[in-house]
Amino acid sequence: MQLNEVNFPGAVPVDGYGPGFFRVGGQVMEGAVIVTAERAQGWHGLDDDAPLMALAGEVDVLFVGMGAEIAHLPSQLRARLEEAGLGVEVMSSPAAARSYNVLLSEGRRVAAALLPVGTPAG
Repeated sequence: MQLNEVNFPGAVPVDGYGPGFFRVGGQVMEGAVIVTAERAQGWHGLDDDAPLMALAGEVDVLFVGMGAEIAHLPSQLRARLEEAGLGVEVMSSPAAARSYNVLLSEGRRVAAALLPVGTPAG
């Protein structure tokens, strides 16, 4: 699905998503991703908390997309992120991508950690 087209000069938006992938800044990225205004990178999911912790001080709000449906973030992970000074908002990945784009367009210091919405047919 393609998200609404908005111009993000010098920033990296989430352009769309589909089964097992995200389109970020015009590039298709397979699997889970972490996106900030400056970059997008692959992510190994909730057990891979080091790249999330590295966002402390760089961003104020981290949107965590849990896939197609909202789910709870593991409480220990949430506590570590909040202790590091990150505001954490957990939602479905489509909602997290849209929220990230809105705040990004406002020039806010945000990031999104997105789990894929499904797997490719095959």
